[in-house]
Formats: sequence, structure tokens, C-alpha cells
Amino acid sequence: MEMTIYKRQVLDELIRYLNTDDVIVIHGARQVGKTSILMYLQHQLVDQAEQTVYIDLEDSRFVALIDRGVDEFLNYIRGEGFDLSTFAQTGKKLFVLVDEIQYLADPSSFLKLIADHHRYLKLVVSGSSSFEMKSKFKDSLVGRTVDYEIYPLSFQEMLLFKGVNFVPGVPQTEKKIQELQALYLEYALYGGYPKIVLTAELDRKEKYIQQIIDTYIRKDIRDLAEIKDVNRFNRLLEILASQSGNLLNIAELSNTCGLAKQTVERYLLLLEQTYILRLVRPFTRNLRSEISKTPKIFFFDTGLMQMLWLKRPQKELLGPVFETSIFAELVKRFGPEMVAFWRSTDKKEIDFILKRPEGPLPVEVKMHFPPAIPQPIQRFWRDDSTGTARVSQVVSLFGTPSHPQMIYPWQLFP
Repeated sequence: MEMTIYKRQVLDELIRYLNTDDVIVIHGARQVGKTSILMYLQHQLVDQAEQTVYIDLEDSRFVALIDRGVDEFLNYIRGEGFDLSTFAQTGKKLFVLVDEIQYLADPSSFLKLIADHHRYLKLVVSGSSSFEMKSKFKDSLVGRTVDYEIYPLSFQEMLLFKGVNFVPGVPQTEKKIQELQALYLEYALYGGYPKIVLTAELDRKEKYIQQIIDTYIRKDIRDLAEIKDVNRFNRLLEILASQSGNLLNIAELSNTCGLAKQTVERYLLLLEQTYILRLVRPFTRNLRSEISKTPKIFFFDTGLMQMLWLKRPQKELLGPVFETSIFAELVKRFGPEMVAFWRSTDKKEIDFILKRPEGPLPVEVKMHFPPAIPQPIQRFWRDDSTGTARVSQVVSLFGTPSHPQMIYPWQLFP
């Protein structure tokens, strides 16, 4: 039985670069669906009568072949029946999809030589860790790549994977709202990893989440960074998961885990570059101040967050979990650099500020719809002198909205 391959939202943007000379690089954590994206692309290209080659570098024979040099790689392509001189003369592209590019000894040299001297080969490559890729990718690739970060599924993608009919931006019946509430509750409790979403049984979802933690976080990331004190690293992970949505306190983490401050900072950078968590900076109209103020910690996936923190996904939705799920939705739609939070000198807070070209958009997260727009949002606009339209969004899952700017999670930015 053939496996169904679903279209991810990032593909609409990625497809725009298929006919350029850029090397397309997609990277993200393991099991977020990078291989499926490459396979979907290959199917689309074949349907359009394009010629493709798929290379999986999990197979060490391909790693050894490419590490021997570009000429060896080209000979392999010719051996597969492709006349490369015809591609070079006609200007047509041969699409080469390479999975897990970080396994190469020198991926930068390989990609640069292909991009500069064999432009009839259109490379689309994936990699599982920006930490490892950054250590191997060199400045020589600047201007030659287009990069895409792949995250676990968004809620809209989850609906697609589950076959649920949903049209953004249209009014929903009460019955449909109840259906979407139940589905979002599942999404927030178990996260957006594709395998988890496609698994119906809750005990299996839990087991698969634990497998991701054991194989990717506790083993791959630990080995990647050559972490010696595994117990303290694991303790740090658990504490960080319990603090998703909180202000970062390096000194407190250092004391609690028995790690030097510099070690905590190194581990935080590692966890950011392996797509486990993100440090979110405060929004301010003074850029110098924004860089210097204390960030907040947010996990990218609520299933992993709860398993690390509470040892299993909960039956009831907790406030920090719901807030983390909204953070993940914002990042998947707009990118991590566009998401900030706001905190005044008298400690008034807004959960998120979306940094848009047309002006900041405050987003406050409440489990239940409040009776009125929260005071911190009103205070934010009193402090604003940019003249932008004073639009905000209060996102809740339960209750009934009492204001046009109060919305359900699936109504975020239709």
C-alpha cells in the first residue's frame, strides 16, 4: 500500500525557487517531515515530466561516493542513464534531491562546485541540524542558497493530514467550532510531529513522543555536542520544559543544575540550533534596548515540552502549554525573528508582539475568552506613538468571544 504524502504549507514558497540557480536547503529537527517534502517535490516534478534523482545520505555508500569528489558524483549520475551534456546544452534542469546533507565531510565544497560549474543540476537538499550544518557550511555558499526551516505541523496542516475540511477566514457553525476545539486540544496536548498527528491511539502517541526524546534529544544532540555530564544536561532539559513561556534566568538554571553559566549558555544555543526551543526577545521601540533585555524561553513542540516536564501529555490543557502552542503557530506562519513579547517597566505584559512591516500586532493568549480586551494591550497602545492602526488579537480556546478582536487559534491571521 502506497504511503500518502501530504503537501506542507512551505512548499508553496519553496516551489517558486525550483527554476532558479539557487541551491534550496531545507533544515529542521528529525522527524518533522523533511524527507516527505523531498518526496512530494519529486512526485510533483515527475508529474510535470521533469527528470529527477533522489539520494539518501543515510546510506553510507552515497556518502562515500560524494566524499570522493564531484567527478565521482557526476559519473554516478551518468551511470543512472542521464546524458548530462544534453542538460548543459539545452538549459533544462536535472533535479537532484539530497536527503541529510550534513553527513558529507565537506558539504559546502560539494554544493559550491555544483552551483558554480554545473548549473543544469538543480540541487534541493535537506539537513537535520543547523548546529551541525553551520559547523560544516562555509561562507563560500553565501549568495548560492535559499534556506527554509521546517517545523512540526501547524494546526492547519494537522487538519489536512487528518482529512478535516477547513476553509480559513469563513464563519463557522457552532458544531464546527466544537469540532475544531476538540482537534486543537489534541494538537496542543500532543504536538505537531507528523507521526504523532497521524497516530490515533493516545498511548502510542505518548510512546512515539518519548522515542523522539530518547533518540533525537537525549542521544543525537548529546553526541553532536559531545556532552559529558548527561544527567545534568537531562536535568536542564526538564527544567527548561517546565519554564516554557517564562523569562530566562541563567544564574538560576546554573545553580539548579550544577552547571557553569557558560555551559548553560552553550546548551541553550545548541537547543536553539537543533530546533528544540527558542529564546524570544522583548519588543521595544529602541533596538539597542531590545537586544539587551532578558528573553523568554519557548519550546517549539508542546508534546515534547510536556513529556520532558511532566513525563506524559496531560488530560487537561495547562496555560503554559496553550501559550506555547500559540507561539509555535506564530513561528510557523511568520518565522521566529518576527515574534517578540512586551513587558513594561511596571511589569505589564503582552504574551506576543508580531513584528509586521505595517506595524506591531499585540497577541494576548487566554485559555478562556475574557470579558474585555486586557489592560496590558490598552497600555501598549497608550505608549505607542507610531501612528499605526491599533489592531490586536486575543486568542482563546474556550468560551465565547465578546469583541471582534477576540479569536480562536484557527482564526489567527486568515
